[in-house]
Amino acid sequence: VQLQAFGGGLVQAGGSLRLSCAASGRTFSSSAMGWFRQAPGKQRELVAAITSGGTTNYADSVKGRFTISRDNAKNTVYLQMNSLKPEDTAVYYCAASSGGWNTRYEYWGQGTLVTVSS
Repeated sequence: VQLQAFGGGLVQAGGSLRLSCAASGRTFSSSAMGWFRQAPGKQRELVAAITSGGTTNYADSVKGRFTISRDNAKNTVYLQMNSLKPEDTAVYYCAASSGGWNTRYEYWGQGTLVTVSS
């Protein structure tokens, strides 16, 4: 599976962005997909994940603001980010797991930078 993430950019606090991650390969529909982020000087963290069946999971810090979704016909996973805060600033990565959403992610995209200004 090859992944390409895009949609990052600069947005003011309170604004919205939608990230997309296009996947190649025939295993997309059977893979759990996750969005991770890494801010400068911080560890990478799982922001949101979606199972092959569509069950979603979110970090507490983004619950109610971010929505992950997938379109298996387009081999694409999305992250809709609303009510953005400066602390959401990070490089966002999409990843795919052949196991569950909370297991190891084998495939990673290149990352897209999200900057939220105050």
